[in-house]
Formats: sequence, C-alpha cells, structure tokens
Amino acid sequence: MEYHKNILGTIGNTPLVKLNKITKEIPSLVLAKIESFNPGNSIKDRMALKMVEDAESSGKLKKGGTIVEGTSGNTGMGLALAARVKGYQLICVTTDKQSKEKIDVLKAVGAKVIICPTNVDPDDSKSYYSTAKRISKEIPNAWYADQYNNLSNTVAHYEKTGPEIWRQTGGKITHFVVGVGTGGTISGVAKFLKEKNKKIKIWGIDTYGSVFKKFHETGIFDKNEIYPYSTEGIGEDIIPKNVDFSLIDFFEKVNDKDAAIYTRKLALDEGIFAGNSCGAAIKGLIQLKDKFTSKDVIVVLLHDSGSRYLGKIYNDDWMNSKKFL
Repeated sequence: MEYHKNILGTIGNTPLVKLNKITKEIPSLVLAKIESFNPGNSIKDRMALKMVEDAESSGKLKKGGTIVEGTSGNTGMGLALAARVKGYQLICVTTDKQSKEKIDVLKAVGAKVIICPTNVDPDDSKSYYSTAKRISKEIPNAWYADQYNNLSNTVAHYEKTGPEIWRQTGGKITHFVVGVGTGGTISGVAKFLKEKNKKIKIWGIDTYGSVFKKFHETGIFDKNEIYPYSTEGIGEDIIPKNVDFSLIDFFEKVNDKDAAIYTRKLALDEGIFAGNSCGAAIKGLIQLKDKFTSKDVIVVLLHDSGSRYLGKIYNDDWMNSKKFL
C-alpha cells in the first residue's frame, strides 16, 4: 500500500507547469512552480514544518506547548497543520488588511486569531510584530516562530524547494523569479541554485510601499518608501534576516492594481487559480520581458491559492472599490 503517515508527508514536490498565453510576450520557456498543491495551499507549509521540527530538536518547542506567530495567513496555515498533527496550540497574530478567507481558514484548523492594525510602525505596541512577541512571552511554554528572522525558513527552501526546481528543469534553469516577503524562499532557493550554477539570475518581485528594492540598490533603509498597500504576501516595512540581498541580482516593483489584474488573468488565461502575490510575480516578469532571450528557461514561483482571496481579488465589488476594474 502507498500512503503517508499524516498530512505533513504531502508537503513539497509541487508541479512545474508551462505558461502559454499570459507570458506570450516573453520569448523564453516560462515555467510556473505551483505551490498551491501543498496541503495548506501555499509554499509556507514547507518552512512552517521546518521551523517546528527545528524548534522541537533544539528544545525551544516542548510537548503541550503553544506556537505563536505573526502571519499574513499562509504561514499560520502551515503552522496549524503541524500543530494539529503534533499536538500544539497555535495563536496567529495578523493584520486588518488580510482577507477574511485567510482568517476563517485559520480558525477552521483550530488557531486562535488576533487582528492588529496594518497602518502602524513595526515597533508600535499595537503592530502584529510587537503583539506576537509580547504574547509569546506572556504565555507559559510558548514558542515564537518568527518567520522573518528564523533562518530555518531559508533552510527549508535550500534543502527542498531549490533541489526540486533544479531536478525538474534538468539543471537548465537560467532565471528564478519570485515575490519577496520574509525572504526565506528567494534566499534558500538562490543559495542552492547558485551553488549549482553561479550564472543563474535571481530576481525578486517587490511592491510599492515596501523597502526592499531601494535597500538592495542603495543600502539605505528609507522610511519614506513605506506606505500602506493592498498586495498581500510580498514587500515589507522591515528588513528580515531571511532576506540575503547578496544572493539577489535584481528587484522589480509591481503596483497593487497590476498585481490584482494579473492574478485574475492567471485564472482566465492559464486556468491557474492563484493568489495575489502570484499576479504580482507574473506582471513583474512581463515588465522585464526585454531582458530575456529564446534560450532562457525561467521559473516563476506562484505562492498560494486563489481560494484565500475570494472576497477581494476575485470579488468585483472589492476590485471596484479600489478602482482596479
């Protein structure tokens, strides 16, 4: 018989799918790494499990403990799967800009969800960063996962996601393109791929309102770059330890409207029902079309499922309220 011992065994080994219509302006072979095939429907399942396993091994997470994390939703789902299987409690702290679907699904898998305001400084006591840290100190036997600075995040993608992409492309990949949030995916995959072939280009997709692109190009953390944006899952108003800028060759910014529109186009053109950051990654790729040749093999990573955005990106009323349609 062929079966997994539990749902955690199904994480990883997601498919590569050729994009055809939406990337017709690009002369290269464009392959999408579709991470919604993970059991929690996002790439965050990979690093959530790795962080939990490493915390168990180090003794930071003990039997009957409580996992606390600040999350935009997807990491919380990955942690929830691990918590259900392994017997931990989970408290997720998120922001009021996240979709209702993300919050509802966290509650469905047993997480307690605390919602904080988006438009506050990261150091503000009301921010979701500060709130998660405080709660983890107040609750006995609690462990703060800290996906932004916990380097197990990067290691998960160095050990699994990078090797998968290398194997699936037969080592022919020339460019890896991905939206950047915590930085674990781009840094872990980049480290592995560049060890295999230092000529591979690693391009990060950023959003307006985030500090990544300017910091990468100038080394300056410019608070004037920071303002509220609606694109979920990418961009930051902090510099996480998991973002290894030395491994990233270039950043491209995509605005909220284009990210939303191209998320919908993915579903209509390719039949790929994907999340908000996926549209941003595709639009960023298209903005860079003049940099590619017919000999290139591009892998663009699509983070999560469109099911988390039914009340936003896939809702005409919401799109009209943002003047995106």
